[in-house]
Amino acid sequence: MTKQSIYINGLASVSPQEDLFQSSELKSYFQNILPALEEDYRQFIKPILLRRMSKAVKMGLLCSKKALSEVRLEFPDAIFVGTGQGCMQDTEKFLEQIIDQKEQLLSPTSFIQSTHNTVGGQIALDLKCTGYNMTYTQDAVSFESALSDALLQLEQAEINSALVGGVEEIARTSTGFQYFDGQLKTKQIHNLRLLEEDSPGTITSESAAFFVLENTRTPKTYAQIKEVQLLNQFPKSDLPGILAEFLRANQLQKEDIDLLILGKNGDNRFDHWYNAFSEEFPGKRSLAYKHLVGDNNSVSSYAMLLAAKILKFQEIPEVLKMAEDAEKPIEHILIYNQYLGRNHGLILLQR
Repeated sequence: MTKQSIYINGLASVSPQEDLFQSSELKSYFQNILPALEEDYRQFIKPILLRRMSKAVKMGLLCSKKALSEVRLEFPDAIFVGTGQGCMQDTEKFLEQIIDQKEQLLSPTSFIQSTHNTVGGQIALDLKCTGYNMTYTQDAVSFESALSDALLQLEQAEINSALVGGVEEIARTSTGFQYFDGQLKTKQIHNLRLLEEDSPGTITSESAAFFVLENTRTPKTYAQIKEVQLLNQFPKSDLPGILAEFLRANQLQKEDIDLLILGKNGDNRFDHWYNAFSEEFPGKRSLAYKHLVGDNNSVSSYAMLLAAKILKFQEIPEVLKMAEDAEKPIEHILIYNQYLGRNHGLILLQR
C-alpha cells in the first residue's frame, strides 16, 4: 500500500544560535550550559500571561504560533510534543517550596506547571485547540516519538494537520546535576570548538523547534518526511543491517542519500557511533550542529529544521560542514542521533 505523503509546510525555532540562513553572526559561548536567545515573546503572547510561564512554555508557544502563522492555520487538528526533561524550572520552584515551607501550605501553581505535558496543554489553551494532544517523554528520542505518532495519524487520515515540536529548558540547579554522572564536560569550553575536544561529556542547552505537518503540498512546502525510526540499544555490528532495511523500506539505495546530519557532541565515549554510521555512506557529505546549539533530549528537532531549510533553499551554512565537498543538488537527507550509546533516532527527509 502506498504511504500517504506528509509535508513540512511551516516551522519555527528558538535556540542558543542565530538563524544560520538569515544571519552570518555566530554566538560563541565559553560555558557548558547554553541558554536560548531571548525573543520578543510579547509579539505573540500576552504580557500578563508571560509572567507565569517558564522558558519551555514560552519557547513552545512562540514557535507554535510562528509556524502556524506561516501556513495561515488558526489551529491544527492535533498537537504532538516531545520533551525529555519537561518544565524543569517550575519543578525546581515546587521542590524549593517544599523545603522552604516545610511541606506546609504549598502553592499548587508551580506543581501544575511542572508536568511534562504543560507545554502541549498551554499551546492548546492559547489556540483553543480541543483535538488530540499528546506529550512524549522518551529521553533522547522524545521528539522522534512525537513525530512518529503524528506521521502515523496523518498517514491513516485520522487528521489532516499536525503541530509537532520538541522543547527543552535549562534550570538553575538541576541542569548542573549532569556534571555528577559525566554527561557534561568537566572544564568549561568554547562551544564552537566542541568537536575538537577529545574528552568525555558534552555541553547542554535549551531549545525548541516546531513544525506544521500536512498531507497536502503547497508552494511554501519545505520538505517531505519519508520515515522516522527509533531504536533503544543494539550492538554496533547490527548497524549495517538496520540501515539497509531502513533504506529498503523506503525504496532507496545508499547512493540516494545526499547528505547526513549527525548529532556528534564531542563525547569521546560515544561519538564512534557517528563514525560507524558515516562509514556506511562513504563519500557522503556530513554536517554537525551541536557545537552551535548544544545537546539536549529534543535537539533532533533542531536538526530536522536545518534539514528542511537545506532542502528548500538548497543551501548549506558553512559552519555546519565537517569537510569541504562538491556542490550538487540535495534530494534526500538522513538525520541520525543517539545519546550515551542508546536511544538512536533516524529521520529521513526528501526534497
